[in-house]
Amino acid sequence: MFSDKKPRESETPGTGQNRINDGTKLKGNITSNGYFRIDGIIEGNVTTPSKVVIGKTGVIIGALSCENADIEGEVKGILDIKGTLSLRATANIEGEVVTGKLAVEPGATFNATCLMKAGNRSNLANKLSSSEEKKENIKTQNHSFDRTQRNQNPKTEQEQQS
Repeated sequence: MFSDKKPRESETPGTGQNRINDGTKLKGNITSNGYFRIDGIIEGNVTTPSKVVIGKTGVIIGALSCENADIEGEVKGILDIKGTLSLRATANIEGEVVTGKLAVEPGATFNATCLMKAGNRSNLANKLSSSEEKKENIKTQNHSFDRTQRNQNPKTEQEQQS
């Protein structure tokens, strides 16, 4: 009457595999606790504390936030990968990336800014804004190699004595 069998992973709500098949196009944000396999097109944000696999025909136009990602397809937007981001030879990435580890196969297209972080992480917006602030601070600091100093003509010793 009572079973000692535990429910299988796919029977536990929110922890099974989610699949967006080739030929499927979704617009909107997706949040799940389970693993994702994307072979279709998603225009929006995908958030999961698990792994995401984007197949050769898979496309995300928006933000991807997950633990690990294995990408063969295309992502245009923001990637926030806490663990490892693996880009296969057919991958095409455009945008901004924050990840703990990055693995890129030869042939992958990676046109993105990349910030490598490990350990505790805040949200991506805070990281990127602080990164931009650091860049601005570096640009505005006076360095000993300032070009304006180089463009000034030095006076000869005779001109300085007169």
